[in-house]
Amino acid sequence: MIEGTLVAPPKRSYWIEDTIRHWILFRSVRGLTVTDGGTIDGNGKIWWQNSCKVNTKLPCRQAPTALTFYSCTNLKVNNLEVLNSQQIHISMERCSNVRMSRLSIRAPGTSPNTDDIHITHSKDVKVMDCAIKTGDDCMSIEDGTENLHVKNIVCGPGHGISIGSLGDRNSQAQVANITIDGVRLHDTTNGARIKIWQGGRGYAKNIVFKNMIMDNVRDPIIIDQNYCDSATPCTKQKAAVEVSNVLFKNIRGTRASREAIKLSCSKAVPCHGIALHNVRLTLKRGGGDAKSTCQNAKRRKLGTVMPQPCSLND
Repeated sequence: MIEGTLVAPPKRSYWIEDTIRHWILFRSVRGLTVTDGGTIDGNGKIWWQNSCKVNTKLPCRQAPTALTFYSCTNLKVNNLEVLNSQQIHISMERCSNVRMSRLSIRAPGTSPNTDDIHITHSKDVKVMDCAIKTGDDCMSIEDGTENLHVKNIVCGPGHGISIGSLGDRNSQAQVANITIDGVRLHDTTNGARIKIWQGGRGYAKNIVFKNMIMDNVRDPIIIDQNYCDSATPCTKQKAAVEVSNVLFKNIRGTRASREAIKLSCSKAVPCHGIALHNVRLTLKRGGGDAKSTCQNAKRRKLGTVMPQPCSLND
């Protein structure tokens, strides 16, 4: 049980290099329940001010994750508030049979790298009934995630729901059986997103984004197999993490830019089995034509899809 408020030390000098990745860490615990309405406050302002994402002249350094679960099984996390993390708010690593619900996660929209819920190398995870607003991904779903179900999430501001990034530094990635259902996004940079670096290997497959409402989202639907978050251009490579069997269903709302659907896939490893079913996205302030771009994506549409997703093929 967490009662009251836990506040992290305000100065970076209080942290040593060996433990800087974690503030609160639960490791190798079976049958753990974390609950009871407490607050975890990462007190992250000084970390954000010294981030290379904010000041490019500064070196990029690690910052703590507020709450980490590592190699835990039969885990429940509910009725908890996590604020102002130094970097990631909640990280789920190598865990199984996890239930997370009724979480409130908040930081300023300008806070860098403050992902809300980060999941990697974990399976059989459910995340339900959460309110999320920070400066980065509302959820980042990374390598090794399998059998994830997300239901009833409110997200914004931030970067939306992201699968990835995958395949960085030519790495192997495996993500499968992901369902994102009943998400409301407002004022986010992305909505339903899959982001993949060039040069990786593996797969991201059997993914469903459905019953989503978007309000002023810049890129509502995006698959990017050419992702590059680097100061120097990424070299074009032939390998890529394969993207297949992805469904975007019952997605509606408004976008902040003219490009509502972007399917940018690898020429060497095209996306396939991409389906759009009942999608309706319009400009927030009206006027102008909708736009979609598609590269190397084998796709089909069912029902009404607005804007039309380029030319269609199976």
